[in-house]
Amino acid sequence: MTASVVLVHGGLWEPMDAAAFWGTTGITDGLSAALAPDGIEVLAPDRPQRARTWDVEVAVLGEQLAKRSGPVRIVGASNGCTVAVLLALRFPGLVDRLLLAWPATGDDAAANERAHAGLVHRGCPPAAADELLAGGILRGVTDEQVTSLTRIRVAVLPSVPENPSHQRKTVDALLRSIRGSRELAGCPEPPTPAFRTKNDPPYLDQLLRTIVGFVN
Repeated sequence: MTASVVLVHGGLWEPMDAAAFWGTTGITDGLSAALAPDGIEVLAPDRPQRARTWDVEVAVLGEQLAKRSGPVRIVGASNGCTVAVLLALRFPGLVDRLLLAWPATGDDAAANERAHAGLVHRGCPPAAADELLAGGILRGVTDEQVTSLTRIRVAVLPSVPENPSHQRKTVDALLRSIRGSRELAGCPEPPTPAFRTKNDPPYLDQLLRTIVGFVN
């Protein structure tokens, strides 16, 4: 069996894909190089960009997961954390580790109001926007589903610094709700200019070490 890491990119009805989120930022290549010696394959599928329900996204990515024979470790990013959680729940015998990175805040009226306006502006029907934003700590996921993630290893990676779309309270709520989960070193979200800013050490190096340490 070949273990796999599946990267689920962020975005919601935006012109965002895996190449822009994980590829141009150097994450896909960096993880592939670091994990290849251990026989771990890195996959970065595209999420449907204009799906009206989370079930549509889970069905598309689920087809790819269903083809895997070895253990799968999922890294969800921002709104992709919703898809990551739903995939982990749908494939309980396949997914053994789950990293929720920069989880999008779903339990905040102001954040959801801004997100709803953005969705409608980008062409999403208002009723579909309502459904996509419904949920608890995470959009599209009930808090009961979140607390049921107890049989797999779960970690949460915060946005540092926090921002209105990726608030610290969401990280804290996930850590409280998922028994045995732990927090990993945070950083800005990869597509943002802040992530690309050269630091000492660079955020890319830090993030690669953090993800490799968790999934390996």
